[in-house]
Amino acid sequence: MDPVMYARALFGSSLVFHIIYATLGVGLPLIIILGEVMNLITKDRHYAIMARRITKGFAILIAVSIASGTIVGVLLSLLWPGFMEMVGQVIALPFLIEIFAFLIEAVFMSIYLYAADRLSSPMRLLSIVLVAIGAVGSAILITDAHAWMNTPDGFRIVNGEVVDVDPLDAFFNPSFFTTAIHVTVSAYMTAAFVMASVAAFKLLKRNKTNEERAYHMKGLTMALVLGAVMSMATAVNGHETAQMLHEYMPRKLAAAEGLFETRTHAPLAIGGFTDEESESVLFAIEIPWALSFLAGNRFDTEVMGLNEFPKDEWPPLFVHTLFNVMVGIGTLLLLYSLFLIAWKFVLKKSFKPWMLAGLTAGGPLAIIAIEAGWLFSCIGRQPWTITNVMKTTEAATRSNYVGLLFFLFIGLYIALLFITSFVLYTYFKRNPVIKDLKEG
Repeated sequence: MDPVMYARALFGSSLVFHIIYATLGVGLPLIIILGEVMNLITKDRHYAIMARRITKGFAILIAVSIASGTIVGVLLSLLWPGFMEMVGQVIALPFLIEIFAFLIEAVFMSIYLYAADRLSSPMRLLSIVLVAIGAVGSAILITDAHAWMNTPDGFRIVNGEVVDVDPLDAFFNPSFFTTAIHVTVSAYMTAAFVMASVAAFKLLKRNKTNEERAYHMKGLTMALVLGAVMSMATAVNGHETAQMLHEYMPRKLAAAEGLFETRTHAPLAIGGFTDEESESVLFAIEIPWALSFLAGNRFDTEVMGLNEFPKDEWPPLFVHTLFNVMVGIGTLLLLYSLFLIAWKFVLKKSFKPWMLAGLTAGGPLAIIAIEAGWLFSCIGRQPWTITNVMKTTEAATRSNYVGLLFFLFIGLYIALLFITSFVLYTYFKRNPVIKDLKEG
């Protein structure tokens, strides 16, 4: 591979690794908040124990997230010098503010983690709320740079020079709010289904006491309701995202749906594989007129096709598959969570083992959906790093040592993944919930 492809592979693999920890780092504080709130409302010590135990896992994950996030920041400078030159002139503001968001998260996380037993319940709740605000603020601010790459604003280029820079216009670029909401609700959804998966796995084990099963059932119910709510919010935001793509990034929308010819009453292609030769999506299920409605709330909305753009500016056509993986998993998790909620609260029946077994896959599936979504968003922008402004080949380094770095960092990420898993497993193996329940 040439240096550009190695740079893309290295940075992409770094994001794939980092996004797991970053997503849980944003989502888990909300679950801890819910545990503290439920403890205040019900006076049920199970929820206080739940919040405390999730915090221990959160502390381990956020430590790795900080390390991997630092690596991503360093790689930005090493791999994309052309991109960073423009970032420094136009979109530096969110990076500067993010420092303070991270500071808030770190300070109050320390207070909550080390002084929780000395604080009253309301003060503990306030501490973790500030942690959650710092975490989501940090994620939104960093993601703002990604949104700006999709819909650049706040500057002009004259004779190859950046002029008329407006930091606020760049900050509040056209896709800022849509992207910020999507990152937030999808992180909450993922964390909820990860927690539900863990609780369902514990409930499938037969060597649990009645109190342990009651504890895990409370965690499962809380996570399931949160997951359903956030899945619905993600679906609503997905409709807004489709309209944003239609207006500002029609090339990406066309690639996502395998649409080659501009047309009204455009169908929505579900599944299948985009075939360039036949200019169609093979083996797809088409919903007539649905894409036009998603794009403009009208069935006769005209949706631009890929043939409107130069062929060398088409994104890789496999982004259709990435898009379908993201949307398909999100839809599946929404429907399954609604089914289980109806089963428990409407029919008032206990979960059957096969239902719990199905739910254990919810967490891994949600993480796969997050990964597919990020890959779609980045790869669907190709061949541009900054849409219609700077191509990836212009932004990347030309160093011949990127290939060596790629293999070194892949080894580092694999090692970190195993170490994190080992530390989490060892800690909770040595500190089972029954111990906390007895001490409580």
